[in-house]
Amino acid sequence: MDRNEKIKDNFKSKKKHLLDTLILNEILKDKRLIKAFMDVPLEQFIPEKFIKVVRLYEDVPNLFYYDEQNPNNYRTISAPHMISIMLQGLSLTEDDDLLVLGAKSGYIAALAHKLAPKGEIIILEANSEIAKITSENLKRLKLDDNISIIVKNPLNGMPDLSPWQKILVTGAIEQSKIHPLLNQLDKNGGVLFAPIGPEFIQMYTQILRQNNKYFGHKKLQVKFSPLITQVELDEIELITDLDDYEIVNDHIKVDDTLGQVSNRVQIKYTSDILDEVSSESHFKLESIDKEQQNLVITYLKSIELIIKNLKKEENIDKCFTYVESIETKLDDLKKYKKLYQIKIKRMQNILNQIRSYNIIRKELEKKKISDSEIIDKKIEIINEQIEKINIFLEILKEDIHRVKTLY
Repeated sequence: MDRNEKIKDNFKSKKKHLLDTLILNEILKDKRLIKAFMDVPLEQFIPEKFIKVVRLYEDVPNLFYYDEQNPNNYRTISAPHMISIMLQGLSLTEDDDLLVLGAKSGYIAALAHKLAPKGEIIILEANSEIAKITSENLKRLKLDDNISIIVKNPLNGMPDLSPWQKILVTGAIEQSKIHPLLNQLDKNGGVLFAPIGPEFIQMYTQILRQNNKYFGHKKLQVKFSPLITQVELDEIELITDLDDYEIVNDHIKVDDTLGQVSNRVQIKYTSDILDEVSSESHFKLESIDKEQQNLVITYLKSIELIIKNLKKEENIDKCFTYVESIETKLDDLKKYKKLYQIKIKRMQNILNQIRSYNIIRKELEKKKISDSEIIDKKIEIINEQIEKINIFLEILKEDIHRVKTLY
């Protein structure tokens, strides 16, 4: 047995011992999560220079990011017992859509995907370097088809892609800041799980939404570092110089908005209602209506035709028209998302990026810079846009095939 095989064997043995301990201490209870821990390699989410073989698969946080220029700027993947509490607190079912605030290198999202394989998972991360590391991790493990990462202020959530069946907050967040997120939860049993409280101590709290009522359950006292919200945008979102386009983070405006929303949400704290949330899958394949099935296929094929036209369109105004048309059709398809397992959130997210590239192309037309610079930037943006369109087309192709083969 060579050295790498010995290390792998050692990791497997340590992992099994760790899970046995968590089970014995009645922390890890979900059989699906036990299997997920066994299947997902933690070491693949930590840069080699930070891997401490002795500490790996111990019940401790693991460092995955450290900024040498700023020693106080470091990130860890939460300890396994805390990850168990987080994911079990969400009560994920196999077709849940999950919004994760704070990347944690992608490890928690990868585990969540094992629990919700038919759902869509989107991670919001404010630090672009961490987002890039996370994106590379997901691609290497071929999880990027199921998990997307966006550089964005996590506090804002993703209202344009709501409702979310589940939202997980991985850093400390103040009570007033969660209210815009609660409004993005599915009205039919959506769950948010977050460490809520000031910087020094928080309560990991589970909040259930039923219609416009919210029920909270304070699970345990924890100490998390604050959720990072200062957005650092770079090439992971856009490949041109964003400073040229006056992208401004208006924190005062955001805080004012959060304050207004917080007055409209009341949470009733209780100790038992959330225990009613089942950890079993609620996805039931209803009998397929052939006429409805054909309608969904028609919608998907019409979107496919529009985006193919968008791909070869040179007129930017027409490009915007195509994007709006696709968005309208995706909205119409939302009612069929669960039954036909359509990746609407992923397509909407990519469509938003395509729209961003159109905006930049339009701005470039107004810029007073040399012809060669305009041409270079246009080519760069168009190539990136075409890449996104190709990804969109691949998702459509998979969805059309899936819908056709359902019985």
